[in-house]
Amino acid sequence: MIFSLAIALHVLSAVLWVGGMFFAYQVLRPVAAGLLEPPERLRLWSAVFSRFFPWVWAFVVLLPATGYWLIFGLYGGMGGVGLSVHLMQGLGWLMILLYMHLFFAPFRRLKEAVVTEQWPEAAKRLNQIRQLVGINLALGLIVVAVATGGRLYAA
Repeated sequence: MIFSLAIALHVLSAVLWVGGMFFAYQVLRPVAAGLLEPPERLRLWSAVFSRFFPWVWAFVVLLPATGYWLIFGLYGGMGGVGLSVHLMQGLGWLMILLYMHLFFAPFRRLKEAVVTEQWPEAAKRLNQIRQLVGINLALGLIVVAVATGGRLYAA
């Protein structure tokens, strides 16, 4: 029963993080670019990220915590899991590190530039964020594929 909670929190965290990136990158970004002038678009993105990133921090804590809870609680440690779990772990840590860089560097600078209405600087930072989100989205989709089919790939 207790491991069911860990699995549910782990999967929900992954789905919401990757799904949020997919929505932002594939849906909101092109619509905002087509409808809004740069100042409004940059304000929108600063506000969207300010609402989404606290959730991502929760996911960044929950994903490794629940992952290691399952690895050590159900499988007795890293030696008891297959290659797919090792791949998930490695790619997951890469995603977390990229997110932390995104949050503490380009996002912080985007917010500052929007507040001071330095639109070229804000646009530069938004472009950096777009690139990092694109990379993290690709990594997240790979992690989902490995998580859902990892054992089948090894067979």
